[in-house]
Amino acid sequence: MGSAPEHMTQPERLTLSIPSHPRYLRVVRDFLTALLVELGFSRQDRMGMVLAVNEAYTNVIEHCYQGDVTQRIDLAVVIEPEVITIEMRDYGKQPDPACIEPRDLQDVRPGGLGTHFMRSIMDDITYDLSSGAGTVLRMSKRRSLPCTSP
Repeated sequence: MGSAPEHMTQPERLTLSIPSHPRYLRVVRDFLTALLVELGFSRQDRMGMVLAVNEAYTNVIEHCYQGDVTQRIDLAVVIEPEVITIEMRDYGKQPDPACIEPRDLQDVRPGGLGTHFMRSIMDDITYDLSSGAGTVLRMSKRRSLPCTSP
């Protein structure tokens, strides 16, 4: 795809509010995949970003909501010409920042590599714990070609 359209001076923001049930993971993956195709991201970038969001979504269910499937996760995708940012907001238990750091890959044991994958796929990841309740995870991916509005 070419350069961003002239009218895209302000970031575009798409939002979804999703129940914290694993059965909705497919909805999230399909939404994000279709959007990333429309924006012209490569297959490799699409697969990576969908994996990162999948990992984050399952981490929220398991760790922040402790398996409670009746809660809500708010997903926002912010589209700018040079970067796409995916924000995931939960309203559950806030994590200890030291516990969300990826572990050493030499520490071989089941599970716990989600944050490692997320950090290796995305260009920037931040956790905002300032709200006092829940967390906002922001994951950004730059691209060589500008994002174009769908």
